[in-house]
Amino acid sequence: MVESSAGWTEGTVEVDGHKVFYRESDPVDGALPIVHVHGFAISGAYLMPTARLLARRATNLVPDLPGYGKSDNWEYTLGIPALALALLKILDGLGLDKVVLVGNSMGCPISLEVAHAAPERVDRIVLVSPAGGVHNQGLGRAVRQLAIDGARENRRMAKVAVPDYLRFGPVNTFHLFSEMTRFPSLERLVKSPVPTLAVIGSKDPLMPPPVRVREVSRLASDHTTVALIEGAAHAINFSHPGELSHVIGSWLDGIDIVDDPDSPGLTRVLQLPRS
Repeated sequence: MVESSAGWTEGTVEVDGHKVFYRESDPVDGALPIVHVHGFAISGAYLMPTARLLARRATNLVPDLPGYGKSDNWEYTLGIPALALALLKILDGLGLDKVVLVGNSMGCPISLEVAHAAPERVDRIVLVSPAGGVHNQGLGRAVRQLAIDGARENRRMAKVAVPDYLRFGPVNTFHLFSEMTRFPSLERLVKSPVPTLAVIGSKDPLMPPPVRVREVSRLASDHTTVALIEGAAHAINFSHPGELSHVIGSWLDGIDIVDDPDSPGLTRVLQLPRS
């Protein structure tokens, strides 16, 4: 392990003969670790603004999943179920018995898969801008949504994302993007076996319209909460870290989620109709 910045170290853990890179904040006693799960074709670097703020309350870990960022390349593209299994092996390698998962975009279906496969390992899940499902189909439509989102994101995001996208490559992109758009994230959220918080942005073109969110939410259990951050697009973890960390912290503490006046964006909890 090497120190990367104040309060953070970097290291690797082996998964099926491949090195997986991760970032870890200083230990915090008495709190379950928070593990951040990045999105499609990108490393965990863009999740760091939110992770740094949450490091005040718990140990935070930000891995680059196998084949991404600073982790070793694999001989083939890992799909969502395989990435979920790899994440479980990362937790094993780091000696983490139970964690809180915070996923963004494709990291949301991966987190949901982990919770369904091993609910005893996951205390809670936070799904930030969950991607996948009918609203992201077909492939051309999803590409257009990504193009729209790119124009709405913080300009500094490109400096993080573009090198990662280029490293991931077009072949991996095609195989995994097609699978991600078919993954029924909202429907899987309905059956989440652990308490779940979904955080969505009002300017996120990859999210279905509010009527669809409410339609699906009618089937959700009482342990599901949905919060909306006005003005945020898809990469909320990068663009609105103060507001997002405030929402996550409030939810973990079991207190009302209200707007953080010191952060960009305006948060409100959606009142979910129940069946």
